[in-house]
Amino acid sequence: MSTRPVEFDDRGLPGWLAPVVHAAGTVEPRQLSRFLPPADGGGRPSAVLVLFGEGADGPELLLIERASSLRSHAGQPSFPGGALDPEDGDPEGDGPLRAALREAEEETGLDPSGVQVFATLPALYIPVSGFVVTPVLGWWRRPTPVSPVDPAETARVFTVPVSELADPENRSMAVHPSGHTGAAFDVGSALVWGFTAGVIDRILHFAGWEQPWDRERRVPLDRHA
Repeated sequence: MSTRPVEFDDRGLPGWLAPVVHAAGTVEPRQLSRFLPPADGGGRPSAVLVLFGEGADGPELLLIERASSLRSHAGQPSFPGGALDPEDGDPEGDGPLRAALREAEEETGLDPSGVQVFATLPALYIPVSGFVVTPVLGWWRRPTPVSPVDPAETARVFTVPVSELADPENRSMAVHPSGHTGAAFDVGSALVWGFTAGVIDRILHFAGWEQPWDRERRVPLDRHA
């Protein structure tokens, strides 16, 4: 992975991404989550790649499913991503951009040179792990084949049409055994929940892609353990 600077570039994006670009430039942190980075600067800097592509069924997002043998978040769908390494650079600069691309390459085998990074969302906090996560938004300008690079870490790599995520029939509120509830999406054989579902939910909302859905529909997470 090259250590050259990674810069934002919103030129030549497909028209349907315009509301995402606008939302990324105007959304406030507390409009995304009540869990924000600690005021004292604590937390481990991390990043995920929210990668938009154009598939057979229109706009889509790239997701991975974590291996069932992992200690944490086993079998859980998520965006590619992880903690910043020292070589990624400044966490306050382009470090999160480089980390998101590096992790995506390491997990899915995609060619990062085919990804056009066009924005980030405000950094959010995951209290259970202590990660401060920057969602990095990218356009898959030149798609390349993807598959799990290390099956011990990643069970599968797949794309989900935005239309499927926005479909009210695929939406619910996941109920954690602790009692916490959050957005969830049924996509094929997977249930997307937690941080990933929260980011998708907010993107759909602020991009104007959200459709009315039944917020009283509950899915107990212990059934998906």
